[in-house]
Amino acid sequence: MQISYGTSFTAVERLMRTFAWILLGAGIAMGAPAQAADSPSRIVVLGDSLSAGLGLPAAAAFPAQLEKALKDKGLNAAIDNAGVSGDTASGGLDRLDWSVPVGTQGVILELGANDALRGIDPKVTRAALEDILKRLKARHVAVLLCGMVAPPNYGADYAAQFNTIFPDLAKKYDVPLYPFFLDGVAANTKLNQADGMHPTAAGVAIIVEHILPAVEAFLGAIHEQKG
Repeated sequence: MQISYGTSFTAVERLMRTFAWILLGAGIAMGAPAQAADSPSRIVVLGDSLSAGLGLPAAAAFPAQLEKALKDKGLNAAIDNAGVSGDTASGGLDRLDWSVPVGTQGVILELGANDALRGIDPKVTRAALEDILKRLKARHVAVLLCGMVAPPNYGADYAAQFNTIFPDLAKKYDVPLYPFFLDGVAANTKLNQADGMHPTAAGVAIIVEHILPAVEAFLGAIHEQKG
């Protein structure tokens, strides 16, 4: 009887386990789309002190304020701060692989301001930004390119060479361009810190407000690619 009971129990146990796995599998299959839909878009802001938030608490920096603004609009995105104060376009290229980890879906590329301030040859800046775009494209990481404007002290020729870098590369690599990262904030003493170059928390809020439609469209394009 024990043998018979044991055999019967084993058969029932197998049947119950099989039934449990079927239910579990069905639950996973039904739950997967919801999880995918709820998972945040992984975005990295690859930039310099303007996006890193020099002189500001982390919660007031551009990536954090942008993430909050998106969430306030019902958009689920995790924005990582990969800004390094003092970085040039070449510096961003050198650290690209570890600043933009595997799993990143999009990069907001904000580099070039320090190149312009230091009078770096625009050809060097262009080559570095182009290499970044090439490498991210090869990784299938979407890019929103943020433009910068050269200060007038290096002359019209320098400004002409520098200012065309961003629209030229955006067109060549078919990436969206936000023409000027500091739009609405540059040269406004009320929105910049004492150095006159780095935005205050209120200045960052203006940057976020102005760039938000471009970022929303950027996220929409990423979701379409995922679908």
